Amino acid sequence: MKPFDKSCAVSFGRHETFTLRFGWLTKGFKAWCEDPSIFEKDDATVVLGVGKNMVHAIRYWLIACQILKANKHTLTSTLLGERLFDIKNGLDPYLEDDATIWLLHWLIASNAENATAFFWFFNLFHKPEFTQKELFETLQVFVHENISSRVASNTLKSDITLMLRTFEPTIDFKKTPIEEGLDSPLAILGLINEIGNSKYHESKLENRWNLPVVPFSYAVLEVFKFSRLSSLPIEKLMISDGFYAAPGAVYRLNEEGLINKLEEMIAWLPGVFELRETAGIHQLYKLKQIEPLDVLDKYYEESNESRLVEIRA
Repeated sequence: MKPFDKSCAVSFGRHETFTLRFGWLTKGFKAWCEDPSIFEKDDATVVLGVGKNMVHAIRYWLIACQILKANKHTLTSTLLGERLFDIKNGLDPYLEDDATIWLLHWLIASNAENATAFFWFFNLFHKPEFTQKELFETLQVFVHENISSRVASNTLKSDITLMLRTFEPTIDFKKTPIEEGLDSPLAILGLINEIGNSKYHESKLENRWNLPVVPFSYAVLEVFKFSRLSSLPIEKLMISDGFYAAPGAVYRLNEEGLINKLEEMIAWLPGVFELRETAGIHQLYKLKQIEPLDVLDKYYEESNESRLVEIRA
């Protein structure tokens, strides 16, 4: 998680107008592992099998998803990237489990530095129904009030268009070029949808019964880790304070949905969390040390064991 404040670095328009595609993270991470300078090389288009602009887009999405980390002019892998996408030993390098896609959503929407427009939308924009024009105008105000460097209007418009295409399933393939009509994996999550026609969109708070417990638990643990607190008011997990991402906001959970997920997480991780009411305020207490990556190991190990049982049966 990379929190936001007015002094932090921000990023707009680095995606070359290409949404995240199935296979890009796997392909890009594998290529980088084999050659850490691949994205700067002339033959990157041949190695990755895409055009030059797509090479830059793959690099961007690896960073936005926190699989790789940019350090000045070099890239390094994150522990999360290695744990998930190592081709031989990764937990889910080919995005075969929907839980991984939900996790990627959190990694993007909590990344204020490298995916600023996504962070802003999922944490700070609260209208359940909106037009693309409203999104652009509201983002423009946010940038003007919070970011010292100037960001071109066309860049902000590009980010808004890209974000909608990233999360909304393609409806009319006849009107959409085939290359643009390939849905992003994030489109399966149902977090943003068109209403009737492409002018109106919605992103409503719901129960999200289809949200697996592991990406939610990972998000909660990240908030605890970066806030360095042993207890958090439920409200802080529901609504972003503008600095840290909030799991409830990012996953578009209503209050009932958040409580349900917290109870599911507490049952899944016995002895780790506890809900208490203190002075009329519901708080989540973290009772023992556990790292966000630990819950990924637990989930995918259980998932693999379950698959083996099904195969044997």
